[in-house]
Amino acid sequence: MRGFHFHEFRPNADQRTPFERLLELFLEIATHTAGDVDEAIDWLREIDRQHSLTTPDYTVDDFVEELRAKGYIREQRPGGGGGQRLGAKGEQGIRSRALDQIFGNLKKGTSGGHKSRHRGAGDEPTEDRRPYQFGDRLDQIDFSASLRNAQINHGPGTFRLTENDLVVEDREWRTATSTVLMIDLSHSMILYGEDRITPARKVALALSELVLTRYPKDHLDIVAFGNDAWEVNIADLPYLQVGPFHTNTAAGLELAMDILRRRKTPNRQIFMITDGKPTCLNDPSEPTGYYKNPSWILDPLITGRCYNLARQCRKLGIPITTFMIATDPQLQEFVETFTEANQGRAFFTGLQGLSDTIFTDFQQGRSRRAR
Repeated sequence: MRGFHFHEFRPNADQRTPFERLLELFLEIATHTAGDVDEAIDWLREIDRQHSLTTPDYTVDDFVEELRAKGYIREQRPGGGGGQRLGAKGEQGIRSRALDQIFGNLKKGTSGGHKSRHRGAGDEPTEDRRPYQFGDRLDQIDFSASLRNAQINHGPGTFRLTENDLVVEDREWRTATSTVLMIDLSHSMILYGEDRITPARKVALALSELVLTRYPKDHLDIVAFGNDAWEVNIADLPYLQVGPFHTNTAAGLELAMDILRRRKTPNRQIFMITDGKPTCLNDPSEPTGYYKNPSWILDPLITGRCYNLARQCRKLGIPITTFMIATDPQLQEFVETFTEANQGRAFFTGLQGLSDTIFTDFQQGRSRRAR
């Protein structure tokens, strides 16, 4: 006899497939391993041994094969050998996960931008209506309101629509913004057993995904700085690692300014994530090509160069927002003077508050945690 089969309803049961559950964990581990797929898989196997994440029907090996089949990972070299690395889908998955973790319930926009105070023939419709003026675009006309005016003004007997009957909707302008995110990759980012680079890397991943999905008109450039400064492609963000570097803040600022000079957007800004005092300058007269000072003191020559660059940015209309993720009193002294020279902003935040603070500042241009 054919009938219905009932089972217990569990509203909080995990409805994800075994692949989806393991994928979330794998992407998180890959973020901590700076995109090292082989190390991430080793970690996943160890966690599986300790916590029995998989079953005989679906093992870690099955998961790895599915990762490869779906484009999340690929062979380091064609034909095998040399290990594995993230595929394009894996890199995007890490960015998307970072965005979900850091920026919460953000929804994707269709024509992203940043609101301004100006109204007129902009991009974003508002509830405000006004009479038609010469120069208004046809796509601004509210035809329902205009036809209603025509009936009221000329009577329902014959249809007549004049310029005085037309009503247009005000729109908010949306402005494009060019942002350079500077990330300190000096050795101090992993000193004393504290991992500061992973939160900074996550911020870069999430901010890049935010711009790509919600603000497609914006420009986001990533600048890493240590002994020198260099640009980082968005595809390379998962692989950012700290090196045996000093902190050449001046080189990072110079590169950021060069990038923003090429951008023709009306709004330009620099975000700088750092935990160390500037300790290095490019100097061709030195045998090593660098002028360096001990990391435990502030060198007036190095800090003076940074202050001068901050003033140059101010003259170019480029505000600098510094996110300091350490509590060193000397660094606070440097950041305060640096911020005053630029007339920018400074946020003295720990690692836990870093992402939330950057998001608030990027989205709204202000933060409740501002000094």
